[in-house]
Amino acid sequence: MQPVAPHRLACLEIRGGNERASYSIDLPGMTAWISCRPLTPATRGGDLHYLSVCSRGFVSRITLADVAGHGELVSSVAERLRDVLRKHSDAWDQSDVVRDLNDSFLAGAEGLQYATAIVLGYYSATGELLFTNAGHLPPLWYHAAEQKWTLMLESSPYSKDVADLPLGMIPGTPYTQTAVQIAAGDLIVLYTDGVTDSTDASGAHLEKDGLLRLARRIPPASASQTGRGLIESLDAFRGLVPANDDETVVILERVTAS
Repeated sequence: MQPVAPHRLACLEIRGGNERASYSIDLPGMTAWISCRPLTPATRGGDLHYLSVCSRGFVSRITLADVAGHGELVSSVAERLRDVLRKHSDAWDQSDVVRDLNDSFLAGAEGLQYATAIVLGYYSATGELLFTNAGHLPPLWYHAAEQKWTLMLESSPYSKDVADLPLGMIPGTPYTQTAVQIAAGDLIVLYTDGVTDSTDASGAHLEKDGLLRLARRIPPASASQTGRGLIESLDAFRGLVPANDDETVVILERVTAS
């Protein structure tokens, strides 16, 4: 069998959701690999991921949210969040995007408590990445030129004051953004706390520093190869201990603009 080519995201198309899935996708100047594993036996979980491209084809947006809930309640929130992302698909400044996501969550999240989220905007012409963190775990960042992994934090030279309250806490919460420059071959790893809350046979939690150690042991490769290697390492860390929450991983790789 011939390998399945990654889906190429069209302008104004939005891909994602909260269903069990594993796939690759092409964005302008970037390739992504996604693994979404709701807690067994569910087929839909509380982790939501979305990827979109603006109508001019230069700006890609990647969103990962972790909702405190499961099942159909989360699916209804997923539709509202998708609508907000579609409304703002052409916006480069994403502080308004996250504020609208927050207000949308508050407006229709009966039975749900809150959600953390991270929203990224990527401009393929320059390699500039904007990220806004709403109480979510920090991404991992592989710097290809230096061959090293770090955490992607707001404390970069371009950082602004960021109000990182989770979504659904306070109406009108202000959110800002941090700009970083990513280079060809750089990898960005987004993940939910189901990954870092994993435990081994002794009961020790992986945590974000443990995930960083796992990433550093994987030979740098494409988004899909890195993603599969990270999932395999996570499963090996747990051994026979079952997962205790939904797990979603999104790997982004900067490639030459297309």
